Amino acid sequence: MQRPTGIAALYEAQSQQAFPFHRPNNECCPVIPPHLTAEQQELSMSYARSPFKALSQTIAAIGLFTMAGGAVALAGECPGGKMQADVRPAVDFKGVGVTDTTLGSIDLEKEPAKLKGRELRFRKLVIEPGGVVPWHSHDDRPALIYVAQGEIIEYASNCSEPIVHKAGDIRAEQHGTAHWWKNLKDTTVVLFVGDVRHDRDDHHM
Repeated sequence: MQRPTGIAALYEAQSQQAFPFHRPNNECCPVIPPHLTAEQQELSMSYARSPFKALSQTIAAIGLFTMAGGAVALAGECPGGKMQADVRPAVDFKGVGVTDTTLGSIDLEKEPAKLKGRELRFRKLVIEPGGVVPWHSHDDRPALIYVAQGEIIEYASNCSEPIVHKAGDIRAEQHGTAHWWKNLKDTTVVLFVGDVRHDRDDHHM
């Protein structure tokens, strides 16, 4: 069988590091295929020693899994095939156990973009265990949410299943999105939110 060359050879090397099926018991270091050139072996070893080793191994694993016909699910998104407009009706749950603090804001009408009546805000939401962020729409208030701590469930109008968001996830909230959130865990959730508000009397979370 013809050996891979160039970038294909390096992918093979990284995939063997991610799946070290034949690593000897007394070998502490990554397995580097002997058919690589000296330059390729050195480059592969540098990847293994670098802070990006875990990332390179993850990419290799995803590549192999995808080539095998698998599907990769992304965290914090509606599961595949479950997106549908207005599939979830609005609910009238009240906000419970939520602290919403505006950390800063900018009047966008005074900026070069001159977006009349628009305010850019940066906020911090703390949701206690059992806390509920009530139903609200983002049709006229786009936002980005970053989950800084904990795990929280989103019930979106355009997803038939609950969406799990964990620390490190970012959720884009755009036109066509309405939803509510609940902390089902026994630990506090911390969210940081950047949004563009049109109506200053709109106090939805």
